[in-house]
Amino acid sequence: MDKLNAMAIFVRVVERGSFSAVARELQTSQPTISKVLRALETQLGGKLIARSTRKLSLTDEGQRYYSECRQILAAVDAAEHSFQSGRESIAGPLRVGSSVSFGRLQIAPRLAQFLKQNPNVQIDLQLSDQNQDLVSEGLDVTFRIGALNDSGLIARHVGTTHRVTVAAPQYLKQHGQPQTPEELSQHNCLLFNLLSTQNLWTYEGHEVRIKGNAQSNNSEAIREMVLGGLGISLSPVWLFSEDLKAGRVIAILQDYVAQSLPIYAVSPANRRQSARVRAFVDYMSQALESAPELQAIK
Repeated sequence: MDKLNAMAIFVRVVERGSFSAVARELQTSQPTISKVLRALETQLGGKLIARSTRKLSLTDEGQRYYSECRQILAAVDAAEHSFQSGRESIAGPLRVGSSVSFGRLQIAPRLAQFLKQNPNVQIDLQLSDQNQDLVSEGLDVTFRIGALNDSGLIARHVGTTHRVTVAAPQYLKQHGQPQTPEELSQHNCLLFNLLSTQNLWTYEGHEVRIKGNAQSNNSEAIREMVLGGLGISLSPVWLFSEDLKAGRVIAILQDYVAQSLPIYAVSPANRRQSARVRAFVDYMSQALESAPELQAIK
């Protein structure tokens, strides 16, 4: 048995929480993955994984062995990288995470050009509006907007999300247009509830606690509410760029600069960034820096 390969498979099964997911990732069968882990357990003389019909959970011995395996594999990876320094090819699978709207509107449209430049990379784009756990979901890199709470991650600033206060013409015709941030308290404001700021909207020199009768954890749902004339939103410029051009929404309070949000490319701290991860982050950083829809409205 190839012990190092078995350890790597064990670590991936723990991180993905599924034999079948790892089998698909490695382009093999689930029975093959099970066979490797049974052989590893036999050689070690004990159970690593407590199997059930619902989920996989580690035994106490398995948890200790998992931590040690990660350290060993990281050391081997670092040694190989040191030996191959400057000769690592940009190739292989790349699992990328993002929020749904940002991934659909800003990442997915740019994949074709990246893959044209790097034809030996295979991208798996995973979208979720919940903060994705990089290790358990097997992500190589994920894009996050706003302040980072987890200091145990490798984060690179790759862009800025400028925000704009918007409303549909029909809402403003019916309810009037606020002239200062403080007047937002008299309006129906639509809340994107995944931001840590929650119902506090911040402009230079102004902090306003807003309220409204609708909120969502998905920014494109907020966009549909705004287009429907339900209320006012403080949202990324890139979310409404086409609507602003077409006049479907109107930018208001333009004399007050809304707080912008950083965009980070985040990777697990204990996993060396491969050449393909570095190439992808470099590519996205350059693309986002020059994207017209990510610039502040002037």
